[in-house]
Amino acid sequence: MPNTTRLGHFLPYLLSITANTVSVRLAQEYRVRFGLNVPEWRVMAVLGDSGALTQRQLSKLTIMDKVAVNRACKGLEKRALIRRQPNETDGRSHHLELTEAGYAMHIAIMPLALELERRLFSSFTEDELETFQSVLARIRGEVAELSAEDIDFGRIS
Repeated sequence: MPNTTRLGHFLPYLLSITANTVSVRLAQEYRVRFGLNVPEWRVMAVLGDSGALTQRQLSKLTIMDKVAVNRACKGLEKRALIRRQPNETDGRSHHLELTEAGYAMHIAIMPLALELERRLFSSFTEDELETFQSVLARIRGEVAELSAEDIDFGRIS
């Protein structure tokens, strides 16, 4: 059976490897300067933006599975960068939030993250960046609306 698509032209693949390439590059800086891996930084970034959240909420906002979020949270707790508080509305879960040390690290990382973003996109025009952000938002919206019923896999064989 002939190959019907070239992987280098398959947009979901290109999105994935591009995102991973950027993540790995950023992670090198976070690891060297702050001893953080990608999941730990994502958890810290979301908590820094959102405040206290449950692990379920963190999984949803970081688009990471609960095992990765749990591991990241345990590592951050061990380093006293986040703390657990009882969830008053649900006794089965806890709220996680940055500690003072966690906020201090978050504040120290943000200029680095913004500088890396600036350098990464320095050759793009403002219009290109706005278009890129708009396209990414549209893709996320399409994925959210796409369900398995929308695709007739019986037809594809």
